[in-house]
Amino acid sequence: MKTYKLQDIRNVGLIGHGHSGKTSVSEAILFNTGVSDRLGKVGDTSSLMDYDPDEIKRGQSINASLAFCEFDKKKINLLDTPGNNNFIADTPACIRVVDGAVVVVGADDGVQFFTEKVWQWADEEGLPKIVFINKGDSERANISPILEAIRKKFNVAPVLLNRVVTSGRDLKGLVDLVDLKYYTYEEGKGEGVSGPIPDASRDEVETARAELTEAIAEVDDELIEVYLEKGELSDDEFAQGLKAGIESGKLVPVLCGAATLNIGIDRLLRGIVDYLPSPDRRPAVKGVQGGEEVTRTGSPEEPLAALVFKTVADPYAGKLTLFRVFSGTLKADSSVYNPAKESSERVGQVYLIQGKKQVSVGEILAGDLGAVAKLKVTTTGDTLAVENAPLVLPPIEFPRPVLSRAVLPKTRADEEKISTALLRMTEEDPTLKIERDVQTHEQLMSGMGEVHLDIIIERMKRRFGVEVDVRPPRVPYRETIRGHTKVQGKYKKQTGGRGQYGDTWLEIAPLEKGGGFVFEDKIVGGAIPKTYIPAVEKGIQEAMAQGVIAHYPMVDVKVSLYDGSYHDVDSSEMAFKIAGSLGFKKGVMDCKPILLEPVMNMEIVVPSDHVGDVMGDLNAKRGRIQGIDASGDSQNIRAQVPMAEVMNYAADLRSMTGGRGNFVMEFDHYDDVPDHLSQKIIAEANREYKEGKE
Repeated sequence: MKTYKLQDIRNVGLIGHGHSGKTSVSEAILFNTGVSDRLGKVGDTSSLMDYDPDEIKRGQSINASLAFCEFDKKKINLLDTPGNNNFIADTPACIRVVDGAVVVVGADDGVQFFTEKVWQWADEEGLPKIVFINKGDSERANISPILEAIRKKFNVAPVLLNRVVTSGRDLKGLVDLVDLKYYTYEEGKGEGVSGPIPDASRDEVETARAELTEAIAEVDDELIEVYLEKGELSDDEFAQGLKAGIESGKLVPVLCGAATLNIGIDRLLRGIVDYLPSPDRRPAVKGVQGGEEVTRTGSPEEPLAALVFKTVADPYAGKLTLFRVFSGTLKADSSVYNPAKESSERVGQVYLIQGKKQVSVGEILAGDLGAVAKLKVTTTGDTLAVENAPLVLPPIEFPRPVLSRAVLPKTRADEEKISTALLRMTEEDPTLKIERDVQTHEQLMSGMGEVHLDIIIERMKRRFGVEVDVRPPRVPYRETIRGHTKVQGKYKKQTGGRGQYGDTWLEIAPLEKGGGFVFEDKIVGGAIPKTYIPAVEKGIQEAMAQGVIAHYPMVDVKVSLYDGSYHDVDSSEMAFKIAGSLGFKKGVMDCKPILLEPVMNMEIVVPSDHVGDVMGDLNAKRGRIQGIDASGDSQNIRAQVPMAEVMNYAADLRSMTGGRGNFVMEFDHYDDVPDHLSQKIIAEANREYKEGKE
């Protein structure tokens, strides 16, 4: 394989809202540069980037895909990212390892909520951007509102570098406002043929060119003086000002086209090479080594520092680990060190990734993207380094899951395989979380939405032969008391031989929230021998674990054993254990037992025009608003809401905000269940308990 210098590499992420055409743009780029021999289509097997069976079935990107091509003697690494909240895992990871972004916006639907989200992530990484307005062949194509939305929402100056002459089905070409040429496109060919600007478009083009020139002049004080004095800029001043404005972030270049017709893709390729930076023009990376911050440039001669941004789990080929080399060189048949896991990894072959194909190479140099198979302990977000310079790069931050479901194997055979399958799925998808609820004894699978979890279940069946059922998880209620009592717990049984005898007197009282369980031994005078007292405590704890009113664990209770009696022959540890349990259960019913429910801390970010709807819904869900903070066009609502009310909040918020809201939540505390709800929950819990016993 050809080796490229740092200045001849472009690492580019295609980001944007779902169905804006990111994958179609990728396919057209790969076709135009000779990587593929036909223009791949999303939703069928011709696509080089959407090759997963789930992607073909659903007609949209679910995973990020990597491919590379050459244009103008430059290597372009393309990372095509998903644009759906359900499949969000790969997008922030890819943004982390590219040097520039192409933000794809549909000319029909414009800037949508996920466009805003990925733009923000790109800003956080300081990525230069090109906007590609796709679908110029749509009958609903309208460029002007999109430029205005970009200007308002992102507080940047979008500059239109080309424009379609006609939109809709008649789209055949576009005018380049930089070189002032008209490019027409023949079907099946991606290279536009230049010619004179049509007379009918000259006035519009002159106006657009004047607006572009004015925007460029405003980038620099000297240029604005020249422009005000002469009313124009020279070709050199125009070109230098445009490049300086883009590099500084003051200008965002906007290109137009139609990927499925392969119109304007050649101009986009030219824009990627001319306006997005090579790795050597990006800031050096910083990491931690030996407790100190260390900076690394993109030199292949420096110690290795490579960030793992994606893991692919394959039941046959094993694990494929994708990485970006930020410094040094990763060689085949070598050893690397994973500082996070404090473990060395053996590297066999290393690969360049071309869609679903792997191209074996001898090494991956700084600035490039590659992959290695069958690493044992390395996972997404880890750094690969060398043992004598174990630099750790900052980990990738992934969105937290928003929806949980209980997972139940369909058969005993599935039960044996389910843990392995789920582990492999979590290696591949950092937004998928698996945990066992110790109270409800359920295996919980948490993800970004219903569709996300559906895909995981389908993959488990297809890849690992595991079938599962899912259901909403049980709410982990608890029980406690609000009153005091003194009660006798006595167990006496005579069967002809040796009997059973245990007699206890208990004082039961509530503790403050978070008090847990306290057992106090107040026996004096040997009323109960010391050897039997631990058995009494154990019987009480077992009764607490099963609860008394609804079979939920009891908390925040103090029990004092203050009196009792025993029999020299019939008493035993078992008898006193049962006596303690019976006494506790009897006494609790006199202590005003109540249910407690988990309450979640929530942070919900929504557009300002949806705040009223969301707050009204939270109030209806028994939520308590803690505060509201403004952030640009959005509002951050902080609230505490009972878990039982927000088990499906992802769908509720999506419905209220048209998909533009997002949230995170975590457990905060337990609180009393209102009386009008408590009886219904208790009745349902006892019904399920009875059915489980039968």
